[in-house]
Amino acid sequence: MKKLVELKNISKEFDGELVLDNINLDIMDKEFVTLLGPSGCGKTTTLRIIGGFVTPDEGDVIFDGERINDLPPYKRQVNTVFQKYALFPHLNVFENVAFGLRLKKLPEKEINERVMNMLKTVALSGFERKNVTLLSGGQQQRVAIARALINEPRVLLLDEPLGALDLKLRKDMQNELKNIQKQTGITFIYVTHDQEEALSMSDIVVVMADGKIQQIGTPTDIYNEPVNAFVADFIGESNIVDGVMLEDKRVRFSGHTFDCLDGGFGKNEPVDVVVRPEDVDVVSEDKGMLKGVVTAITFKGVHYEIIVDIGGFKWMIQSTDYVDIDAKIGLYIEPDAIHIMKKSEYSGQFGDYSSFSEEFDELDVVPDEDGEEDADE
Repeated sequence: MKKLVELKNISKEFDGELVLDNINLDIMDKEFVTLLGPSGCGKTTTLRIIGGFVTPDEGDVIFDGERINDLPPYKRQVNTVFQKYALFPHLNVFENVAFGLRLKKLPEKEINERVMNMLKTVALSGFERKNVTLLSGGQQQRVAIARALINEPRVLLLDEPLGALDLKLRKDMQNELKNIQKQTGITFIYVTHDQEEALSMSDIVVVMADGKIQQIGTPTDIYNEPVNAFVADFIGESNIVDGVMLEDKRVRFSGHTFDCLDGGFGKNEPVDVVVRPEDVDVVSEDKGMLKGVVTAITFKGVHYEIIVDIGGFKWMIQSTDYVDIDAKIGLYIEPDAIHIMKKSEYSGQFGDYSSFSEEFDELDVVPDEDGEEDADE
């Protein structure tokens, strides 16, 4: 697979604030790549630089081997789908999709064939004469995607395109988008702050924070092998505790020494230890490697979410077994459930569930006055 898009040493400031700090990223042809991070991390700015809507202050944008920093958006082999679909309300579905082809003055027969084929690709056959204002949100999004794809771009940029949809429709459209990408073979570069969306759709996930790329990898690698406390916390739930690497495959944390699978650290090196909530077994207090007191329990449908106080640090455990609040329990952790990370600037900021609340998660994206999510700069 060859490189299609290369970002080399890209930096960008807005009003004196550094929004992108020396970004380097290679995107391969025919991949589904997701830029993932919280609001303000720089992911949308990265997308806009690829599309030509923003010019970097430093660095180069390379497309298929050629530098395109000064190439305007309409001359790039790139199309964009935004959260606000910007469909033409006075045109029906067919004419919305055909718009770009008519600008190119293609023969009517070719326009008709390409539009009908594209509508079939996005599962909108039979909708060609429908008024776009009467379509559902998911249908409108498919029209926007069809209109972008009809011009056969090499790359399709998607900026939070599912943000306006309800949860069930979002999940349906995640599958649709992945299928469309595989069917067309077009490179998709997708922006989202939704971790589940990124993990379920992508070939490659690019995790961003504070204007920097924190980690690039497959969804499995990102989840199972996070490089620092930010990634571990942002991708799913994580217990992140201070530890000391005694030697290869031996780590001490929370007052107990554990076998693990990691090595290559210095002897007695301070480290961050990640244990995912689903990888901890609840056992009787006398059989536990760690012991704690249950402070909260929430039924989540397929499992219970249990908060356990261990020496003043609140752990989250996910278990199918119910336990009572104030119960004293033991925790058993297998070696392959323990992941060791180097200390970083994010150490100590995440992983303790003392103030855990789903309401806090919802505050990650702050709506503006129109109820839309603030785009990061």
